[in-house]
Amino acid sequence: MTAADTQAAGPPVPVPDAPEKTGKSPSTQDAAGPRPKKRRTKGELLPYLLILPAILAIAAVYVYPLAKTVIMSFQDLGRAALWGNAEAEWVGFEQFTVILGDADFWWVVVRTIVFMTVCVVLTMGLGLLIALMMLRLSTWVRLTLTVALVAAWSMPLMVAASVFRWLSDSDYGLINTLLADITGNEDKWLGHNWFLDPIQGFGIIMILVVWGAIPFVVITLYAALTQVPKELEEAAALDGASAFGVYRFVTWPVIKPVFIMVATLSVIWDFNVFGQIWLLRGNKPEPEYETLGLYSFSKAFESTSFSQGSAIALITVLLLSGVAVYYLRQLIKTGEVE
Repeated sequence: MTAADTQAAGPPVPVPDAPEKTGKSPSTQDAAGPRPKKRRTKGELLPYLLILPAILAIAAVYVYPLAKTVIMSFQDLGRAALWGNAEAEWVGFEQFTVILGDADFWWVVVRTIVFMTVCVVLTMGLGLLIALMMLRLSTWVRLTLTVALVAAWSMPLMVAASVFRWLSDSDYGLINTLLADITGNEDKWLGHNWFLDPIQGFGIIMILVVWGAIPFVVITLYAALTQVPKELEEAAALDGASAFGVYRFVTWPVIKPVFIMVATLSVIWDFNVFGQIWLLRGNKPEPEYETLGLYSFSKAFESTSFSQGSAIALITVLLLSGVAVYYLRQLIKTGEVE
């Protein structure tokens, strides 16, 4: 740089002194200062106002009865206390001690678990087979089958139970007539009462439960099967994989989350079966046909031990709480994957 350039640049500009350090950065000082409170506008509150009626309805239908059930299970509630003519006595865990020490209760629990297991296995197995079959059907056959499944699904329980009562009727039932024609032994099958033997009776009830549950399982699993990439199946087949290998290593990993969720729901539903048994046994099931729901109802209304019925219902809720938590975890995992 020459002297002329230096003179043209002019005198040096004074640099301001650095601000004194106070121990807080400007961002910290700003954060420490008071901030105005953000007021919610009507538009922000509108979603909460819209769902408020649904929340109140859920609280009235589910929360209050559940809280009342918990309270009643720790009381000795009789008819007088139920109608408000006397005070219910608090007995603590006495109702649970009596129930858990009753051998009949544990037989009912085992019967309920076995009944639920068989129903879920049959429902999921047949549902998966039918869903796989629908992939290979022509369009009009698949639509016809779907309409039939939806019609069966939408049939009221009382109507379905009446149909199955007629099918299994000892005198005019279609099942007995077909078995007599197939085996040629009319003396054995005509007039045969299926409900005299609890095992045979539960077989009829299981058919009704599975028949009513299969439409949901089939439609849900078929929707999941349609999401399997066809190019992956074709690539696996070209690599020499068998049909079972393609299903195991390509199809199953895709539909597994949906299958587990549907199976979990089936466990919850079949564990709480009530109407099918109640209607097929003429609104008065024998003790051999009691599951936990019916056992709770019998204790509460037939034995007028409302507190024991509430305690059994609460134990049922606790038994299913683990299944419900597992279902919610699978639901969250599915949402994270998507």
